[in-house]
Amino acid sequence: MLYVITCVDKPDHLQVRLDNRPAHLDYLNSFADKLIGAGPTLSEKDDAMNGSVVILDLANQAEAEDFCANDPYAKAGLFESVTISKWKKVLPA
Repeated sequence: MLYVITCVDKPDHLQVRLDNRPAHLDYLNSFADKLIGAGPTLSEKDDAMNGSVVILDLANQAEAEDFCANDPYAKAGLFESVTISKWKKVLPA
């Protein structure tokens, strides 16, 4: 099952993101066989990173929750909110 994980950073936490980015990228790479796509969201004002979107092919909701809980960004307290949604890919086929 595909899951879209949408994370919103806490205000004024860009340095937390930057400090933990290498560990976060290593963590994502450890899921390379399950990773469909990932990247930061950007602010309209200045294109500063302000959140994350990750799409993973995981077995179930519990596995998605475990992924989120162990993300170095989450462990560093970066996120104001995290949403996990099931997703059905339609296009491109």
